[in-house]
Amino acid sequence: MAKTDQPTTIKKYANRRLYNTGTSTYVTLEDLASMVKDGEDFLVYDAKTGDDITRQVLAQIIFEQENKAGQNLLPTTFLRQLIRFYGDSMQMVVPKYLEQSIDSLTREQEKFRKQMTNTFGMTPFAPLEETVRRNMELFQQTFSMFKPFVPPRGGATEPEKTPEPAASSGGDNIDDLRRQMKEMQDRLERMSHEPKGE
Repeated sequence: MAKTDQPTTIKKYANRRLYNTGTSTYVTLEDLASMVKDGEDFLVYDAKTGDDITRQVLAQIIFEQENKAGQNLLPTTFLRQLIRFYGDSMQMVVPKYLEQSIDSLTREQEKFRKQMTNTFGMTPFAPLEETVRRNMELFQQTFSMFKPFVPPRGGATEPEKTPEPAASSGGDNIDDLRRQMKEMQDRLERMSHEPKGE
């Protein structure tokens, strides 16, 4: 199918079936994952209500991919930390930070592949390390801007106040993110040394 400037519309019906209006065929989550990998943009709408449910369907695709043996991209520590950010005062900053980080990795991936080929045995991740370092600095600067809005630590904790952990463990959150980025880097490095079965 020829690619167009407009995203393809996918409709999700009550029976959970997905219908591609561009090809007039029913598709699976696997088909949508292939479309994403091929760079084909799409939007998913609930056929009954007309609500945009693209985010939920993309999250479902990630869930399906993570359940496949040998396909895990998201470390458990990363997932735990991500869950902790929901309802936290830092929640508004996290999406932009993650978006910039993955965008940097995407833009640099060809360069990384060439470096891995040319300098096998040496660390090919110097540019990635620099990108991660810059992102961490940006994240820390942003975090420090939001610190005044976090309630100060008190003697008693109130159960309904979710920002309290962020105030008491702001440095730990940064350390966790650093560790998670390091784990992602180590995983990429291990994958680069695995023989490709193409």
